[in-house]
Amino acid sequence: MSDNAKTRRESRIRRHGRVRKKIHGTAARPRLAVFRSNKHLVLQLIDDEAGRTLAAASTNEPTERAADGNGSSVAAAARMGQLVAERAKAVGIEKVVFDRGGFAYHGRVAAAADAARAAGLEF
Repeated sequence: MSDNAKTRRESRIRRHGRVRKKIHGTAARPRLAVFRSNKHLVLQLIDDEAGRTLAAASTNEPTERAADGNGSSVAAAARMGQLVAERAKAVGIEKVVFDRGGFAYHGRVAAAADAARAAGLEF
């Protein structure tokens, strides 16, 4: 990993730390955490008090990989947002707090959040 890549990653982790000081997920209102890599996107609903993931969606799931080989697109992010909202409703969750993971609220992160909102999650 180059020095520039290390600095970018460390900066993102530092930003995420500042956000995590303020955002805390509970069983009633879990944290919708976003992780974005170059190839994939992962969304998780996390209860921080119990330390459990209540629902998740990823572009790395076998059904998603079969549907579209490109997990790094905005369209794939929108599908993941809708899927995590459906899974949340199945578990009985309607309100969440959004954790962008230190990433800019732009592109895939924004598309996933907007799709989750449109599918009925409230945040």
